[in-house]
Parts: sequence; C-alpha cells; structure tokens
Amino acid sequence: MSEENTQDLAAEIARLRAENAQLKAKPGSFRVSAKGAVSVYGLGRFPVTLYREQWDKLLAQVDQIREFIDQNADKLTVKARPGTEAPSANEPAEAEQDPDGEV
Repeated sequence: MSEENTQDLAAEIARLRAENAQLKAKPGSFRVSAKGAVSVYGLGRFPVTLYREQWDKLLAQVDQIREFIDQNADKLTVKARPGTEAPSANEPAEAEQDPDGEV
C-alpha cells in the first residue's frame, strides 16, 4: 500500500472516530432513513427505526407504555451505559417460559 493510501485511510478512520464519538455524546439524535423512516440514534448499538405511522401508533400509547413499565419494574432489566453502573436493586430477571416452551 502506498504512503498516500495509508494517509488517506488514517484520515478517514480519524473522521469516522470523531463522528462516532459525536453520535455517542448526544443523548439521542434523529435522522430520516434512506427509505423515509425516522431513526433514533443513541439508545443502543443500533438505531431504532420506525415509519411515521408506526411512531404515531407508539406515541399514542405513551401512557399505557409508562404504566406497563411501572407495573413490571421488578421484572425489567436496567442496562448500564458504558462508564456508568446500573442500579444494583434491579438485577436481570430470569426468563420465564410459557407452556409452549418459548421464552
């Protein structure tokens, strides 16, 4: 590989690392995907992407979702973000199997 190619690759890696760090620093960012859906970045390793009508249905149920989460708080796992600790009071719940043997 030529020295010029090596320098170009190093510059591209530096640019991508800076972009990645910027995305991780934001509590959440939004983009319109190539297919016209809304993608939310910053929640996990991959973006959450839904079409507008899916977001509308989900957002219409915000109160029910919050109530469900509150009612099931003792069964839900709280994942720590890198560099932080998860609350120790909420250990991961063991997976329960239904009668069909599925988790």
